[in-house]
Amino acid sequence: MKIAIHQKDSGFSPKWIDYCKKKHIEYKIVNCYSNDIIDNLEDCDALMWHFSQASSKDILFAKQLLFSLETAGKVVFPDFQTAWHFDDKVGQKYLLESVGAPLVPSYVFYDRQDALRWVGKTDFPKVFKLRGGAGSANVRIVKNRADARKLVSKAFGRGFSQYDKWGSLKERWYKYRKGRSGLWDVIKGVLRFGRTTELARVAGRERGYIYFQEFIPDNDFDIRVVVIDGKAFAIKRMVREGDFRASGSGSILYEKKHFDDETIRLAFEVAGKIKSRCMAVDFVYSEDGSPRVVEVSYGFVKEAYYDCAGYWTTDMTWHEGPFDAPGWMVENVVKEIEGRK
Repeated sequence: MKIAIHQKDSGFSPKWIDYCKKKHIEYKIVNCYSNDIIDNLEDCDALMWHFSQASSKDILFAKQLLFSLETAGKVVFPDFQTAWHFDDKVGQKYLLESVGAPLVPSYVFYDRQDALRWVGKTDFPKVFKLRGGAGSANVRIVKNRADARKLVSKAFGRGFSQYDKWGSLKERWYKYRKGRSGLWDVIKGVLRFGRTTELARVAGRERGYIYFQEFIPDNDFDIRVVVIDGKAFAIKRMVREGDFRASGSGSILYEKKHFDDETIRLAFEVAGKIKSRCMAVDFVYSEDGSPRVVEVSYGFVKEAYYDCAGYWTTDMTWHEGPFDAPGWMVENVVKEIEGRK
């Protein structure tokens, strides 16, 4: 058995490599960007690649490479069921509605007049989102019909850049004030007004659709539950000051008391219906206290979960203490390989 791993300095791959070394699992470092990557994988049973929605290279071909290998019989992580909808909120809307998950009511339109008719009769506020973006990027509150009509006009006109210059600068300033980045990071945000990112240039402008979600009031936090191979762990992310978004706030609570059983069970249920090997589910809560899914993702910043107090298994047993989530991903791949032999 041999597992190929695309190595990066960040993401899951350093932990995957450490786990393979510790457990004496044979692995091979590969470069998924190389032209002969298929030939390089000939002696491997699996490929693991933590590709990123923020990489201009990855968005061009990561899914196509992984799903091609999966079609050819290789074990891959993430696989099709786990990743086809990654960084695609519109795709997630259809997926979550199809499996009966309690999605926050979401609306997508592909025609300007249809969108304007809906704007004319719906109530506000609503939440506007582009289909891609992480850490609250490309997400804003829409307070009234006039603002919604402007967004519709832009969506079916010039479109939206994948890089929000003002939003990015505000995010950099927020992190600087919280002591999570330096002044140079803020300066780089200012310089970005003169030149956009490589990702935005490669991805092009988002146009031809518009996507809204209901605004669920009185949520001063969200809950993220990550489910991997029958195990789940969670964090509580507090909303930023003067904002409605929790993702990327950096204000996180970890103790078990912050998480109710219904939310954890629901995360297991959604992951099972989607058949995802690794799924982070973001929840907010309706006025009656019931959890609602905002969106899902296979990727997450692993460092934000190191302080989790423990994890649950599918029988809702709580296991106190530290754990190795990237190691669970490797074990899942190993089990898949062994199950095919």
